[in-house]
Amino acid sequence: MITGTMLSTSIDTLLGTSSSPPSCPRARGWKENHLSVAYGKGGLDRVNVLGNDTVGHTGCVNALSWAKGGDVLISSGDDTTIRLWRMDKNNTEEDYPFVCDTIIDTGHRANVFNAQMLPYSSRIATVAGDRQVRVFDHERAVGFPRQTGEIEYSTRAAVIRVLRCHNGRTKRIVTEDSPDLFLTVAEDGTVRQHDLRVPHSCAEDACPAPLVQVNHELSTLALSPLTPYQFVVAGSSPYGYLFDRRHAGRQFREEWGQPPDAGEVTTCVRRFGRRSRGQHERPGVEHVTGARMASSNGHEVLLSYSSDAVYLYSTRDDPEPTSMASRVSSMVPSNKKRQRLREDSDGSDALEGDSELGQESTERDVMMEEDIERILAEESSPHPRRELRPLLSDNMDEDDSDIDEDDEDGEEDTYNGDERYHNVPIIMPRSRFEGVCNVETVKDVNFLGPRDEFVVSGSDDGNWFIWEKDTGKLHDILEGDSTVVNVIEGHPYLPLVAVSGIDHTVKLFAPTPGPSRFSRLDKAEAIMNRNADAARPRRGDLAALFSYYRLAQSMAQEGNGEIECTHQ
Repeated sequence: MITGTMLSTSIDTLLGTSSSPPSCPRARGWKENHLSVAYGKGGLDRVNVLGNDTVGHTGCVNALSWAKGGDVLISSGDDTTIRLWRMDKNNTEEDYPFVCDTIIDTGHRANVFNAQMLPYSSRIATVAGDRQVRVFDHERAVGFPRQTGEIEYSTRAAVIRVLRCHNGRTKRIVTEDSPDLFLTVAEDGTVRQHDLRVPHSCAEDACPAPLVQVNHELSTLALSPLTPYQFVVAGSSPYGYLFDRRHAGRQFREEWGQPPDAGEVTTCVRRFGRRSRGQHERPGVEHVTGARMASSNGHEVLLSYSSDAVYLYSTRDDPEPTSMASRVSSMVPSNKKRQRLREDSDGSDALEGDSELGQESTERDVMMEEDIERILAEESSPHPRRELRPLLSDNMDEDDSDIDEDDEDGEEDTYNGDERYHNVPIIMPRSRFEGVCNVETVKDVNFLGPRDEFVVSGSDDGNWFIWEKDTGKLHDILEGDSTVVNVIEGHPYLPLVAVSGIDHTVKLFAPTPGPSRFSRLDKAEAIMNRNADAARPRRGDLAALFSYYRLAQSMAQEGNGEIECTHQ
């Protein structure tokens, strides 16, 4: 175990200067080299757990971000509180002794998905499932101490702005080089820029026009401080989209005193795609859960696809020819077999080979719909619930439930994104990083290292993966959560990584001497095979999910359990 003295000495060594103080660029390069070496040697291990039964969050931790140059770790999640963690300089017994000293009650009515401190200020912006964007400034508010030592601030005391511009769950925040400007993205398909210097009334529909408005849900947003005029958005589409704010140009309508159309505020200049869908990715429901732009170079982009893998792109790469992009999708064309089944349901002639399959599937869907309708009706009824019939027939072979078998000799339905950008050139990935299972929750993706040397992502198995960016080699697998890892954030200048997920705690990882207790790299092959199998969609999944729903409802009514943690 590293003592407090050794920790202090190592930090001073990392941040200090040499015998002859170097210039600023030389000092920065020296520190980056040391930090890069610390990550490159591996040996990361869990050094602290933030939170317990008496202190910390009481729900899933969906949001992590470092602020004030790494002095503060901001966390938030399902309990709708913001917690600020700072290192206790008086504690010399623990490694990285972060403690919670501030709690802010946000007042959100749904899970908080992201929380960021605005630069050059103490303002903290949050977005949540209640569609609201809220801004807080606790340093200008009056709080009250709790018995556990934190200072708690009420919503009324700390909140300075509530924005209701979005019409869907608001998912991510991107800060700009200003204490007043920031961007948000929501499931209503819009990206909005908020300027706290310009008040407006959301109730009077006076919200500024969005920077981006697409015809599908958006769930992630990324921007690099080196190229702040560009940003990447993605969501329920097989593509990520690169928008450039410099391409707004002169608007003829605006010159005549008319507001420009929402779609004309920015210009989509590139799409990021793939040459084929993931092996176990469901057709027509492609979804990008996370995006990140490199802060060290401004042109590299990471996209994390649900049920697939993480892909690395560069905005500097030459796109596919526009003529090809307009004719050929990066996904497989639609499934003729399933088209025949749809025609059968409309009364068209059916092929005998498919009739039984279509009939069995339809009957099963009808049974499930009847059960759902009966449950909804009986939830409001004082009469006891009747026993529900099985959703799947007893003679259904589990081995035949793989959806992949239906698709072997057919083509799949696809959604090719917003048709307005159909002719925008497509950039193909440089690298693909696989091994994680990204199915259950909306997972973020990130770079790690002072020069973004590594790529990191969480997984449904409770681990988080580290790959070498240049080679694609798996660098390490670390256990970060008892269930699912969603968020990974590296410290700006220390070899320290904060990880969170379904657990109510935040885990800190840093290099330690000796073997890592939480590394699972020696079991990499088994873990990756298990994740690949877990990503395989099965017909029984829907029935099983409905069964779990019925069981959870029954437990909640009987008082034997509760439904908890509705995460991202």
